[in-house]
Amino acid sequence: MELKDKDKELKRKCWEVAGTCVAGNLRRVSRAVAKVYDVALKPSGLRGTQFNLMTAIIIMGPVAISKLAEVLAMDRTTLTRNLGPLQKQGLVDISAGDDQRTRIVEMTLEGKQIYQQALPLWDKAQNEMAGKLGKDRIKSLLVDLKAAAKVVG
Repeated sequence: MELKDKDKELKRKCWEVAGTCVAGNLRRVSRAVAKVYDVALKPSGLRGTQFNLMTAIIIMGPVAISKLAEVLAMDRTTLTRNLGPLQKQGLVDISAGDDQRTRIVEMTLEGKQIYQQALPLWDKAQNEMAGKLGKDRIKSLLVDLKAAAKVVG
């Protein structure tokens, strides 16, 4: 097979990968969607990832970092790194748990106030997504994403 033929075959295979790779397509869509939420949340000083992390902390109450990482399907080290800026801003408190190895994270009063101020901004982003995708498609997408997380997690 000539080099040109190999290049054509490689390019054909790349188009197949680009069109069917679940990971690549999820990442691309995730970046685009995250941008919508990041722009909307900017006046609060929060990024979408921080807002979602704070949501989980509020729901779970004071929670062990390892348990939070498990629920969020995150590596514990990555979660700790993501909590750092929130802790520096005084939005979350991280304290020792029952033993030396356990760390407990909880929202501070200031964190809850910032979160409540960010909620209308999140609503704006959510409504923008609903306008672009439609509420039925969002419902269907969320069902599919939850099913996928359950299967691969």
